[in-house]
Amino acid sequence: MMERSTNGAPIATSVAPAPSAQLAPKLSVVIPVRNEGVNLRIMIRILGAAIEVPYEVLVVHDDERDDSIAAVEAMGDRRAQLVHNRLGGGVANAIRSGIERARGEYVLIFAADEVGPVLAIEEMLRLMDRGCDLVSCTRYARGGRRLGGSRIGGILSRAANATFQAFTGSVLTDSTTGIKMIRRSVFARLDLKAAPVGWAVAFEMAIKAQLAGLQLGEVPIVSIDRLYGGESTFHVGPWVLEYLRWFWFGVRNVRDLRKNGRRLLT
Repeated sequence: MMERSTNGAPIATSVAPAPSAQLAPKLSVVIPVRNEGVNLRIMIRILGAAIEVPYEVLVVHDDERDDSIAAVEAMGDRRAQLVHNRLGGGVANAIRSGIERARGEYVLIFAADEVGPVLAIEEMLRLMDRGCDLVSCTRYARGGRRLGGSRIGGILSRAANATFQAFTGSVLTDSTTGIKMIRRSVFARLDLKAAPVGWAVAFEMAIKAQLAGLQLGEVPIVSIDRLYGGESTFHVGPWVLEYLRWFWFGVRNVRDLRKNGRRLLT
């Protein structure tokens, strides 16, 4: 009912918008987790201090007994939401589940145990605003570094990226890093097929983004793995096989990769 003054004239009243009518965040941060409660208590606070645009954090878990759930609930940060991945276990399915729920124009795929890359988020946003469809981080060029984590994993990662770039002419120097920001509207075009083994899906994203002719960007990071502990999922055998699958996929499509690749923004 409209309010009226004592003389019968209508009075304009303000109505608060419903939550669904509020502006969507510019950035959705998707974090696949498995028992990352310790790291999340720190990471969510760091993200709050580092991100200067409206954002949301989607913490994607496979198991309802994951200790990440209690950590997020205890923090009470309304920007941090829990997403139960029902598409199947693993990072690849967690990313799909997270992006299905994401509302941001841009989606940042992030790891709960990676502190260093937080400092690159502002630069990644700048490149996205300049027109990039996907911005990937690099540990192996322009001052990027990798610290901590599995020694075997580090050696394999550096060798695989250098070899892949030499064989295919990939514009990215670190295709396998999981820290990537993508325009949500183009994600479906990649038609990702990677098995849920490690972060192989990030390698697939880097390859298919170039095959699709998307505008790419790259920023250096200092990757500090497992600074505050947590549970690693690295297993040499399954990881190597799945990464090799996408390595050869890129090599087989080398002509299209070089033809469709665009100038890298940095």
